[in-house]
Amino acid sequence: MQTKKSFKYWQWRVIICSMIGYSIFYFVRKNFSFAMPALGAEYGITDTSFGVILTLVGLIYGVSKLVNGFIADRSNPRWHLAFGLGICVILNFIFGWSAEISRLISGQSEGPDFINVMVMVIAVLLVLNNVFQGCGFAPCNHLMVSWVPPKELATKMSLWNTAHSIGAGIVAVVCGWIIGNLGVNLAGSPDVVSAIAGNLGKKISDPAVIQAASHIGAWRWCFWIPAAIGAFGVFFIIITLRDTPSSVGLPELPNTKTELDDDDSPEAFRKFIIEKVLKNKIVWTLAVADLFVYIVRFAILDWGPKFLQMGESQLSPLFAGVTIGIFELFGCLGMLSAGWITDHWFHSKAQRVCVIEMALTAVCLAIIWLLPAGANPVLMLFLLAMAGFFLYGPQALLGVIASNQVTKKGASSAVGIIGLMSYLSVLFTGVGIGLLSDKYGDAFWNNLFLIMAGVAVIGGLIVLTLWNIKDDGYIHENQPETSEIKK
Repeated sequence: MQTKKSFKYWQWRVIICSMIGYSIFYFVRKNFSFAMPALGAEYGITDTSFGVILTLVGLIYGVSKLVNGFIADRSNPRWHLAFGLGICVILNFIFGWSAEISRLISGQSEGPDFINVMVMVIAVLLVLNNVFQGCGFAPCNHLMVSWVPPKELATKMSLWNTAHSIGAGIVAVVCGWIIGNLGVNLAGSPDVVSAIAGNLGKKISDPAVIQAASHIGAWRWCFWIPAAIGAFGVFFIIITLRDTPSSVGLPELPNTKTELDDDDSPEAFRKFIIEKVLKNKIVWTLAVADLFVYIVRFAILDWGPKFLQMGESQLSPLFAGVTIGIFELFGCLGMLSAGWITDHWFHSKAQRVCVIEMALTAVCLAIIWLLPAGANPVLMLFLLAMAGFFLYGPQALLGVIASNQVTKKGASSAVGIIGLMSYLSVLFTGVGIGLLSDKYGDAFWNNLFLIMAGVAVIGGLIVLTLWNIKDDGYIHENQPETSEIKK
């Protein structure tokens, strides 16, 4: 009984503390979305430039998730996680000084040469940041499959996956507040107001122009404040996490026998990864499906703050942040519900829940597109929140399906493949949306939700092909059915 009690303590400690640690990764990653409007207003950086940057860093992050997935299956997740966050913290502190770095390199403080150099500096810092952001999810996934039995993984992994939404939601509100309250008020300077109006292509009396002029330099604090929080997170991770049950004197999980149990040599591991992960059709099907999930997700997360402030809605930075925060909050609730429903109603067949929820996501987005002009914005926000509720279920569960199929020995490698594929979505949500926004403006945005509804339908149809796959890839012969830790 004491062993079971001790295991439950450590299991929940690892789940909760890794959630906190991973959510802090979002503080030093998704803060850039809220700095974009201010950077565009102050320096005239175009949406196309931002789109190219978002595409580049998204692809780099996807590659980093793949590489770190393979590393995580053979490394200590606590130190892997802390190292990656530490580097991201340093890069975010540097990002706050990117304008000064650009002046040093270009020798100018304005003009095309300065802007070009600043775009380059921003791109380099964000690329480096996303290289080390890949050290976040992979070691956490390794922790989860090491501490949670397969029959409980959907529920507890869905709970853990709320760390995505918690981190993104909190940083949205924090950075929305920063942009709306910090910085220097230069709204009384005609030259500054005129320059911002020119950069935004708006009249000097436009609320977006006045807002930007009233908070010059606030974008810097979107990096410095989250970086300070991230520094705390590094020490928190080191102090609180442990990698496996055996590292604290507990037995490993029952019912998780793998083909590597008798031979854990590098050669055997390499063969296992090739045969059970790289050649696994289920993993690649899940990866393609996740691509469509992330197209919808990033279209809202990366461009939502800018569109809500600069589009017809003209929301304040704080209210735009709250709106995205609500989307993430409902996403959290959706993940929790999806995990519980999977284990309790669908007998851990997560793929079936994914199909249903992708269809419901499409319905919500299609209704938003059908709303007439002048419709109550609260209704739109509610539908957007419900879209997040249904969308984030598949986001959490696709990795659970893959982890159970390839077992705990290859789980991080499998989610690394899925992560790489999902971040190919930035080819559309990054440079694609940037180009379309610059070219078509409101005509594009007015049809975006219909496009996203179609994307959700395609993703659901792909997962539908896995409707009847087996529950997991573990070897169960002569093993007890219970997943509990015994005395």
